[in-house]
Amino acid sequence: MWLFLFLLGIITYLIVQNNAAKITRTPIWLLWSVLMLPAFLWTLWAAIYGEKEPMPLILLLGPFLVCPWLYWWLVQRGRITSSTESGSEQADLAPLSTANSPTGGPRPIDAHEEKSLRDCFPWGVYYLQQLDYRPQAILCRGKLQAAPEMAYQRIKENVERAFGDRFLVLFQESLQGQPFFALVPNPKTETPTQPETDRLTRPWLALALLLITSFTTLVVGAGMSGVTDKALQSNPEALWQGLPYSVGIILILGCHELSHYLTARAYGIRSTLPYFIPVPFFLGTFGAFIQMKSPVPHRRALFDVALAGPLGGLVVALPLLWWGLSQSQVVPLTEKSNLLTFSSLDPRFSVLMGVVSKLALGASFGPEQGLALHPLAIAGYLGLIVTALNLMPFGQLDGGHIIHAMLGQRAAIVVGQLTRIVMLVLAFLRHDFFLWAIILLLMPVGDQPALNDVTELDNRRDLLGILAMTILVSILLPLPGALAQWLRI
Repeated sequence: MWLFLFLLGIITYLIVQNNAAKITRTPIWLLWSVLMLPAFLWTLWAAIYGEKEPMPLILLLGPFLVCPWLYWWLVQRGRITSSTESGSEQADLAPLSTANSPTGGPRPIDAHEEKSLRDCFPWGVYYLQQLDYRPQAILCRGKLQAAPEMAYQRIKENVERAFGDRFLVLFQESLQGQPFFALVPNPKTETPTQPETDRLTRPWLALALLLITSFTTLVVGAGMSGVTDKALQSNPEALWQGLPYSVGIILILGCHELSHYLTARAYGIRSTLPYFIPVPFFLGTFGAFIQMKSPVPHRRALFDVALAGPLGGLVVALPLLWWGLSQSQVVPLTEKSNLLTFSSLDPRFSVLMGVVSKLALGASFGPEQGLALHPLAIAGYLGLIVTALNLMPFGQLDGGHIIHAMLGQRAAIVVGQLTRIVMLVLAFLRHDFFLWAIILLLMPVGDQPALNDVTELDNRRDLLGILAMTILVSILLPLPGALAQWLRI
């Protein structure tokens, strides 16, 4: 219980630091304390009273309802003003400014350059009606007269011909659904003393993290195989019993992130190598990640990069799960069975997990029985959990990017809010989803748009997106009773 509180505290702090530090002066520790208060109170109550006395409704719902509003108020109280936020950008644009816009904002181009900019918009492609100078960008508003993809490519080429690589050209939709162009300063990403490739990939760092994670997962895997600390001290070779879990979890996480990385590089998106996060306890790792260092060119690229990770990880996770389940033991179910009770897991919590368990174990697995998972099965099972979490249609998760690419950014925000509400409801119905609900509560609901965020996907990608959401539902949806009876489990 306290271990989960510790892990939740780390995740919460990282999320708050990443999202709030840039927009507010309110101390991060204060924001973190407010968000952690519900979990701390509930854990403290459970540690003192356990299941002997039900938690009062005011203690159950009060902190959960009050703390998010208090967090928002604290963020707004110390929020950095727009003039402060854009100060650095205004300083960069000041030397290029020769006049002011009608709204009083600085103009990053002079009158001659403005004429060149207007000439970049052929009336038959995009009928330009207004230039709006902002500290961060030049907004070009008008009416779209051609197919979005053709219009973006044509105007992007015209702007690059007139201004070189001085601006990035964004094509987005307003809140009213009207497409508009935005020219933002192109950030300088290279330094003369350090090549771009070396700064981004850092192969030695990626290799070092991989080796450390291999060791931590090897130790944890040995414990899952029944090797005690005392036995490990007397016989260090027993550490190799953790190899199945270690290899399995690293293969799954590695293929997930490597699929992201290779797809991003195929689209010319600068990206770091996959970095593993080792921890010396719990599961031996907090996962792996990559960082994209350049804008996504269009929604097709956003979709393909997002979908590649879950599919790449799942292609490895399912065979390893089946192999590991075939070596697992069938045991009686206990009242303490939950998503992380590897010694007595009830696979009926998931349609996909239940079906794969029956295929792997056959007639030996029946009703009212659970599974004592083999370490390799634990790795495959965690692969399913990681896939489901990443496919959640929310914010900056892979599923959020997929929905954004399919439906657009505005619709993705609405779907994300609905997902957050559904997970809160599920958390009260099933406590296993409580950590997921907290994570979604802390994460921002929006993500960054692509450069061309207007052109829609083709039918094939839409179908693949529906398939991805079907996989998510098959992992999260409990096994229906009729299907359980048909499978005889």
